[in-house]
Amino acid sequence: MWQALVELVSSGIEFFGESLGSYGMGIILFTVVIRLILVPLTFSQNRATAKMQKLNPEMEKLKKKYKDDQQRLNEETVKLWKEHGVNPAMGCLPMLVQMPVIIAMFTALREFEFGEAFLWLPDLTQPDPLFVLPVLAAVSTFIQTKLSMSQGADSSGGSQAIMAYGMPVFIGYISTQFPSGLALYWTVTNIFGVVQQYVVNALLSSEGEQEGESG
Repeated sequence: MWQALVELVSSGIEFFGESLGSYGMGIILFTVVIRLILVPLTFSQNRATAKMQKLNPEMEKLKKKYKDDQQRLNEETVKLWKEHGVNPAMGCLPMLVQMPVIIAMFTALREFEFGEAFLWLPDLTQPDPLFVLPVLAAVSTFIQTKLSMSQGADSSGGSQAIMAYGMPVFIGYISTQFPSGLALYWTVTNIFGVVQQYVVNALLSSEGEQEGESG
């Protein structure tokens, strides 16, 4: 099953690469196609996360009120979720669905033999000699992470700081070690994610305003 998914990804890259006459462009187009397919899941995930964030103040009140009664806290939490139509599983389920696709893409790009140059890259199977893609991968990861963070959250410490600064550094570093085809994939998927996040944030903001007007 897993090998079949990896082969499907490899075939997709090969199809687009041969159709466009460039495996570099094939990676870009195939990445965009994958992200487009996952748009509904990503939007559901962001919507669920936004709803959970709005309930944070109510959750804090419940935690203080029932701090000595864990069972009652659980019951009231579930009741609160039902009242507001919140399904916590939707916040993580889409990502769990995406992960096999992302890992398969990673595996396929790592094993695929491109054997050609692309733009300034002499060989897509080798790391970027000019470190352009690692920098772009790190910067785009940082921007996407900041956009996905909850508004008003303190990103200067704790897990927020690790996500905002640690992850881009890690992605930038590994992109200097892996084939540039992988760094190209990661950069394109991040850029797509940044654009998508802007759109999703705008849509969720619009929905929030409409709910406020109707309420």
